[in-house]
Parts: sequence; structure tokens; C-alpha cells
Amino acid sequence: MPTLWGYFRSSAAYRLRIALNLKGISYQDRFIHLAKGEQGEAEFIAINPQKLLPVFETDDGDYLTQSMAVLEYLEETWPEIPLLPGDAIRKARIRAVADIIACDIHPIDNLRILKYLKDPLGLEQDQVDTWYVHWIKLGFDAIEPAIEGKEFCFGDTATLADVCLMPQLFNAHRFNMSLDEYPKIKAVEAHCQKIAAFIDAHPTNQPDAE
Repeated sequence: MPTLWGYFRSSAAYRLRIALNLKGISYQDRFIHLAKGEQGEAEFIAINPQKLLPVFETDDGDYLTQSMAVLEYLEETWPEIPLLPGDAIRKARIRAVADIIACDIHPIDNLRILKYLKDPLGLEQDQVDTWYVHWIKLGFDAIEPAIEGKEFCFGDTATLADVCLMPQLFNAHRFNMSLDEYPKIKAVEAHCQKIAAFIDAHPTNQPDAE
């Protein structure tokens, strides 16, 4: 059985939990507590020298890193329930929304960046919070007109866009960001919150949740 090395509040691990659930792939958990610095311990560095989550360990003992690369791996090896449905244009649009989150918002809003803003750069917590929400808002400003947003981001099935959007929405709520400007994003969130694959993947429903 594959193993997902993660942390309940890791957005990237959250993406993989959703995708694994949607595809019906059974897996076991290994937990790395990011806030306690367990990613810097020798055992984990041997698995992922970048010291980031998630890590996906295959049945054959291969360790795969970077959530978007793992999502592509899942798409190639479990294609029966696709996260990239449709023709080349539709797939590109789905990827574009996913990449706004995974490439533009998340990398500059993750834990190690926030820690660096406070120490050594010396920002106060309210300044860090302002930074965080600013980058989510810029991303959501682009996502809102790009999605269909009736049930899912695109069409009537979950795609890679939804897999990436829901963890980012969790983060937006953590920082008390208003979503009033984003009716289509709110509609997608409301629909996904009713689906078991998303519910079971939610950070508060993980064994290591605090």
C-alpha cells in the first residue's frame, strides 16, 4: 500500500489526500510535524533532501516529491477517474488554475516563508497576515473569471483545479479572508464540502490534527 508522508495543515499534502480519495486509492499515513521541525531530522532528509512535504512512497518503495509531480504520477498510473478530463484546451485551462495556486500563491505563502518574514526580517504578525492574504487575493482575482464554477471549477466532475483550490480556501479562512468578491469560487467550495473525498481529506479530519 502506498504511503503519504504529510502534515494535517500542509496544503500540498491536502491536495494529494483529495486526489487519492477521488481516485479511490488506499494509502497509509506517515506524519511529519512541520511546526516542530521534524522535516529537518536526518531520517526525513534522507527521503527528501528539500525538507518539504508531501512525500509519496509507492508500493515499490520509490519516494516521489513535489505535489504537482505526484498528482501527474497519479493521473498516469490511475487514469480511470481522471483529474484532467477533456481535450487539450480544457486540460490547459484546468492546469492554469491549478498552477495559479501551486506556483503563484502557495510558494510565497507557505510556512518557511512566513517564518522568514518574522525572523530574521522582523515583521509583526499582522504584517505577515497582510502579506498572506494579499497573495491569495491576487490569485483568486485571476481564478474567479477563469472557472465555470457551477458545481466544480470545470464541468460536473472534480478536476486538478478543485484539488488545488480547496486547500487554498482552507488557508484563506484561516486568515479570515473575505470571499464576497468570488461568488463562483464560493459555489465550488460549497459543492465540494458535501463530497466525501473532500470531507475526508480536510485537515481537521486527519489523525494528526491539533
